[in-house]
Amino acid sequence: MDALELRQPKGLVPTFELEFQLTQEAFGRSYHGGNVLDEATGAKRDALYHENADLHVQVADTYDWNIIMITTGGSEDGLRRTAHAIRDIVGDKYLLVAHGDATWSIPNGDTMIEFAESFFTRPDEMNDRADAMVDGALEGAPKKLDGALDGFALCADYCFNDGPFFSPPMFRKHVTPYLTRLVAGYREMGAYVIKHTDGDIMPILDQLVECNAHGLHSIDPQAGVDIAEVKRLYGDKVCLCGNVNCGLLQTGTDEEVIADATYSLKHGMPGGGFIFTTSNVAFKGMPLERYELIMDLRKKHGRYS
Repeated sequence: MDALELRQPKGLVPTFELEFQLTQEAFGRSYHGGNVLDEATGAKRDALYHENADLHVQVADTYDWNIIMITTGGSEDGLRRTAHAIRDIVGDKYLLVAHGDATWSIPNGDTMIEFAESFFTRPDEMNDRADAMVDGALEGAPKKLDGALDGFALCADYCFNDGPFFSPPMFRKHVTPYLTRLVAGYREMGAYVIKHTDGDIMPILDQLVECNAHGLHSIDPQAGVDIAEVKRLYGDKVCLCGNVNCGLLQTGTDEEVIADATYSLKHGMPGGGFIFTTSNVAFKGMPLERYELIMDLRKKHGRYS
């Protein structure tokens, strides 16, 4: 909470991940997925929710996280029940967040041409749809919060490694107003908001900050985004969440990982308003020992005096 509210925390710099896909490697078990949950009923389904909740807590306890991002549960009801199950185990020890974006993101390759064309041939229709998506998200948010969630992570990706999908003027027209309204609506409900997008955000960074989320994730070094520069420009406006290079965690040397993670701590921490994370997620295929290496570096170099 201190970091998200741009204060300097006491003790270690906060940390979390949007996803931790290495539970099998770390603990010998995995989360129960949507199909398994959908097919279970009654007491069996409740037991699966509690097992997922227990694994979320085990990950957070093991790696000293401050936020749990709930990526399991399947349905809206399942999300709430998982969140309440986590609360039953640990109370208010962690901030709990879940997905909550409702803005346009980069489409997949199958629909990209038609999607792009529609903003030139039917711009008003696309903006009406953007309004409707935000309306729907805000209407459903109180049920998701429901005394268990503390906020939302907005995970629509806007950028490639060489720049945003929308040009800055188009982003101003088709995304910024709707992201601003979504964030404002969540904040009015008392929710914390962390905006995630990978890629080179620099051409639209001013607009992202203007939307007034509490945090900005992931300050992507694989796209050439320098956390020192982002901190200089907007460190007093938004909490920066990042920016340990995921590519190096998978394929770099230990020395490269140490230098990269240390750089993130050195330039992100001063004055607070910083959460130490990877530049995406702790994904399947990343060596577990590499993730544990950066967590050890946090303990060595991530303490506020």
